[in-house]
Amino acid sequence: MEQDTLYDAIVVGGGPAGLTAALYLARARYRVLVAEKDHFGGQITITAEVLNYPGVERTSGSALTESMRRQAQSFGAEFLLAEVEGLELEGRVKTIRTSRGSFRAFGVLLATGAHPRMIGFKGEETFKGRGVAYCATCDGEFFTGLDILVVGGGFAAAEEAVFLTRYARHVSILIRGDDFSCAKSVADAARSHEKITLLTNTELEEVGGDTTLRYARWRNTKTEETTEYRPREGASFGVFVFAGYEPATKLVRDLGVLDDQGYVITGGDQKTAIAGLYAAGDVCIKNLRQVVTAVGDGATAAAALEKYSRAMQEATGLHPDPPVTRLSQGRAPGNRNGANPGDFFTPEIRAQLAGVFEKMARPLVLRLALDERPVSEELRRFMEELSSMTDKLSLQILPPEASGKDAPWTGLYLEDGTYRGIAFHGVPGGHEFNSFVIGLYNAAGPGQPLEAEVAEALKAIEGPVSLKILVSLTCTLCPELVMAAQRMAAENPRITAEAYDLNHFPALRDQYQVMSVPCLVINDRIVSFGRKTIRELLGLLG
Repeated sequence: MEQDTLYDAIVVGGGPAGLTAALYLARARYRVLVAEKDHFGGQITITAEVLNYPGVERTSGSALTESMRRQAQSFGAEFLLAEVEGLELEGRVKTIRTSRGSFRAFGVLLATGAHPRMIGFKGEETFKGRGVAYCATCDGEFFTGLDILVVGGGFAAAEEAVFLTRYARHVSILIRGDDFSCAKSVADAARSHEKITLLTNTELEEVGGDTTLRYARWRNTKTEETTEYRPREGASFGVFVFAGYEPATKLVRDLGVLDDQGYVITGGDQKTAIAGLYAAGDVCIKNLRQVVTAVGDGATAAAALEKYSRAMQEATGLHPDPPVTRLSQGRAPGNRNGANPGDFFTPEIRAQLAGVFEKMARPLVLRLALDERPVSEELRRFMEELSSMTDKLSLQILPPEASGKDAPWTGLYLEDGTYRGIAFHGVPGGHEFNSFVIGLYNAAGPGQPLEAEVAEALKAIEGPVSLKILVSLTCTLCPELVMAAQRMAAENPRITAEAYDLNHFPALRDQYQVMSVPCLVINDRIVSFGRKTIRELLGLLG
């Protein structure tokens, strides 16, 4: 089996559910590929303004999902613009056939979405997103004070028409049949509403206008009478179509995982009846189709896929290459598909680093030990870019015979060759980026201030003391321990503090039976878990 085509999970569909799942999987250090046939972002990209996504006051659908995509990519998620043509789901390793080749994975997440049914009246496609809408919750506010036509006679049409009266000047419901087809209680709420007019036996035939809707034409299916509607002078109007949804489930149509309406049947963890196949978002049976529910499904599915992939790795002995992160908003460096100089650090982060470099009392040499793994190439590029920002840092790459068994690593040295006792094994991205920068400052001096009592206690340690800190780049608790250990090493030359990204050193996980991070190993004998301050570390050293 070709290792470079093997993934822990492949996500089919690049909307909010798929992007969220990719983010969670990649951040948990699982290799994930997102395959999308059209454009990443899904249906929400046609919405000009999104005002109801928690924590984001105002944005566009395309901006929101592009942010999701970049965030997932920053943790190493991979993206493929291609149509998935078939799924081979038998066995422990699945095969996903696309228009750009075949890929393998332990798990597959179907996140292809469900599209509101278009009913085909003239102008529907042209004015989609510019007056013709399909989601009252998403877009109702944009028609405040305007007239709205609601097309449909089912539950959604009746309920959403009432909802739209919060914004609309008036709502007219166009029903092709004699009456609503939903429950009487729901229908009556719409029928009796003072801002709603019901037009039965009515079929919308055409809408038109300029940059927005200016007229509509409908026909009475019994009398054949045609009516042309134009709003009050100078006004536009909206058309909301509620003709049901059409789930994009062609890939699994014959696998026995769909209900009568074509939606995927899942359990509480988004798992289907087929081992290794999960589904998330609007492709699933659900009451509310919104971005916020899609991302919830994606996160739930990702958590389940993590467990599934971990079990498959143990069962098969196969281990997909872990994702390689890149710096995003100053913290997660790297890019599996390559990077050019300038890719790692944003202008904002460069400005912050300049302030740190200015305070460094003396220059440092970044000594790199590399091996043949892709992570070494990422580390080299990262350190080249970092050292190019200031004359306080220079780069020295060791010859292969001097790299040692724990490569790749970066050690901090003075210009005279003195080791400052601080090293990072792997690439200092994620939450460890800040701790690495603080390590530079501590190694170069003057360093973070210490209480007199702590400084004296550190100087009194006769050592030697080896502190290994085993971390995950996604761990929020790890940096505090790393920085404390590094500060001790910078103060006392008999102490070394070396952090290891366990993602690249799995043998250490097994050696010390690590099931939680951060993990501290003192002199290869004492193992302790959890974050710690310098005082707590001094207590462990006795």
